[in-house]
Amino acid sequence: MDFLQKIDFSNIPQHIAVIMDGNGRWAQQQGHERLYGHNYGVESVREVLKGAKELKVKYLTLYAFSTENWSRPKEEVDGLMDLMVRTIANEVDELNEKGIRLMTIGDTEGLPEGCRNELKNAIAKTAHNTETSLILALNYSARWEILNATKIIAEKVKNGEIDESSIDDSLFNKSLTTNGIPDPELLIRTSGEHRVSNFLLWQIAYSEFYFTDVLWPDFKKEDLFKAVLNYQSRERRFGLISDQISKDV
Repeated sequence: MDFLQKIDFSNIPQHIAVIMDGNGRWAQQQGHERLYGHNYGVESVREVLKGAKELKVKYLTLYAFSTENWSRPKEEVDGLMDLMVRTIANEVDELNEKGIRLMTIGDTEGLPEGCRNELKNAIAKTAHNTETSLILALNYSARWEILNATKIIAEKVKNGEIDESSIDDSLFNKSLTTNGIPDPELLIRTSGEHRVSNFLLWQIAYSEFYFTDVLWPDFKKEDLFKAVLNYQSRERRFGLISDQISKDV
């Protein structure tokens, strides 16, 4: 089925966030080590990015590495870091060719130096691009992000830079690592799991969730189009009732 032909291009999510899950299970099903699945997952990143560009999605956030992932076996973590460095270094020219800007969220200072350097280089080289922003959540934890934002605001209050009464949603948003990035309208999780795993807890307050049994290495742009079609079938009320939405329209 050609899902792209069915999509309403007047109702495309501006920001789609994805929890890329299932690389390890996919590899084990193929009789390989988990890292084999992570390598194949890179092609799905390319596919989804291509699909996001076709849909003219402005922001695509991928949950690439969580703070909890450090607890995985050392060989897997080391392999992931090496894969990340090689992939970023190899993709910069293509990102520029397609007008894609690379961004990151999370505690990137906690990443290995080689990874940090490749990231900084790629971010600087793609900063001028305006088609789609590809945001990698690296060494990311929503609880860490919320605590970090709280500390930033508390420090400003302590130093007399702001008054306690000025603390509101807007100020909190500006203290998050997603400052300047709109909240995702659609959150996709692959592999059949139905949880958000400490991802963008503040930002997904009104996101639509889409869960699929497809493992990440098998997730292609048609799967992205299917998720967007599902999103378009929903009524986004933001606390209102259907009659109020109809009257607004």
